[in-house]
Amino acid sequence: MSVHNPVVESAELLAAAGDRLASYHQRLAQLVAVDSGSGHVDGLRQVADLVQTWCLAAGLAVEREPVTHPGGTPLGDVLVGRRRGRGDRRILLVGHLDTVFPAGTAAARPFRVQDGRAYGPGVSDDKGGVLAGLAAVEVLADLGLDGYGELLLVCTPDEEIGSPGSRPLLRTLGAEADVALCLECARDNGDLVSARKGVADLEVTLRGRAAHAGIEPERGANALVAAARLAVALDALNGRWPGVTVNVGHLASGDRPNVVPDRARMLVDLRAWHTREYEAALAEIRRLVGEPQVAGVRADLAVHAPTPPWEHGPAGHRLAELAAKVGAGLGVPVSHTATGGCADANLLAEAGAAVLDGLGPVGGADHSPAEWLDLDSVVPRTALLAGLIHEVSRGWTVTR
Repeated sequence: MSVHNPVVESAELLAAAGDRLASYHQRLAQLVAVDSGSGHVDGLRQVADLVQTWCLAAGLAVEREPVTHPGGTPLGDVLVGRRRGRGDRRILLVGHLDTVFPAGTAAARPFRVQDGRAYGPGVSDDKGGVLAGLAAVEVLADLGLDGYGELLLVCTPDEEIGSPGSRPLLRTLGAEADVALCLECARDNGDLVSARKGVADLEVTLRGRAAHAGIEPERGANALVAAARLAVALDALNGRWPGVTVNVGHLASGDRPNVVPDRARMLVDLRAWHTREYEAALAEIRRLVGEPQVAGVRADLAVHAPTPPWEHGPAGHRLAELAAKVGAGLGVPVSHTATGGCADANLLAEAGAAVLDGLGPVGGADHSPAEWLDLDSVVPRTALLAGLIHEVSRGWTVTR
């Protein structure tokens, strides 16, 4: 056993995490009070400023990198806090600062605490998770546990829209890391996350010909009818491959009943558990889009932020087993599951890191006005995360 990697008692972890609880509450209230929806750059930089201040106070060196959408639109800053240790493992803690809520939500639905739960926009997804990551770093520092080689806290501004600006950095950091511990909050039953579906956001643009619907409809090429037929064909893909879902979530065309519509636009969500089925479904969608549904109507497909499946693998399974071992010592039952939602964990796994997600406190009702965070879970889950980091640092064998 290395002198720099001592065994730590569960009681010590819980006590140190408990010492951080008051500051956790204060910080959570401050973060939730700032609107930071994806693309709201001013708000995102305000919350990044707060996290930077707390990181610096905790002894982390901080880097900020502005990121933009591939089209050039600013998305905010990725914040990376680094703390050097005495070992050789590079461990990432990854969360996000953006929410799905528009500007004005923080004022309309301010942070509040009721019956042991905190409420507010982003309280569990993912501001509560980011703060648990920071608290775990502080717990390790308080206990003098620095057996890792480098510990990085990574906070992105665009996860809720597929991390279009943060992807290059996440893939670089993932390729350099031994382990990535992701800070999305635990499922509402306490489960960690060990696999996620892959997702592709699809945009279909259809172009036909306009015409007077009464005088010369034969001169038109109805983009709306083509879109409707394509929507039915896409919906029929559900069930063709196990676990693959295709959802036509938006279809817009035309604005007058006496005009043959010449334009239509569809937004489609594709999800799959496994890479083979994901690629097969995407190929079939491309084929259907390229197949004329109405003579004279052309359809084009754009694939936005394609995110590959994060499949169950031996490294993630073994990380989950290690988390369960740490949890048993803390009196925290730990199990894990797969989820249909994708996250930055998918990108980190694709880059080669061993990944485990759901390591924030317990929360639920994400993306809704009822979003909540279980405040009683903050101390044990922070202790679990700190203990897991320490155990990985002590000699856990990384097997991809």
